[in-house]
Amino acid sequence: MKVHFAGFWMRFWAYLADLLVIGSLNRILIHPIFKFYEGTDDLWFSAEGFLTGVVFFLYFVLMTKFLNQTLGKMIFGLKVVALKEEKSNISWGTILFRELIGRYISKITWIGYLLAGLLPKKQALHDIFADTGVVLIRR
Repeated sequence: MKVHFAGFWMRFWAYLADLLVIGSLNRILIHPIFKFYEGTDDLWFSAEGFLTGVVFFLYFVLMTKFLNQTLGKMIFGLKVVALKEEKSNISWGTILFRELIGRYISKITWIGYLLAGLLPKKQALHDIFADTGVVLIRR
């Protein structure tokens, strides 16, 4: 069976869908807690900012670990696969490295995401670090 790697645009639209889900989760779970808090914390270092970041990373880590895809990837028929691990489930170490360290670096540089449109296996920088790929699955 031939593997078809997902390109930049498919991954981009899936990521936007994921951001909508994460934003909704934060508006339901986190923002109401701080609605009446009138602290002077800078948004980057506030408890609210920290918790929304935790929701962001937990979403990607848990969805990728247990389902190999996020809701955005499900919508667009994409799945994360380990390129060198022989098991069908990706290990915790690989997931944590991909989603926490690799995604953080990709997010800071932005070139990390653009690589998905240039490389043969269409890997973003966090995929290269974790030796994973995003493939198209049949619906």
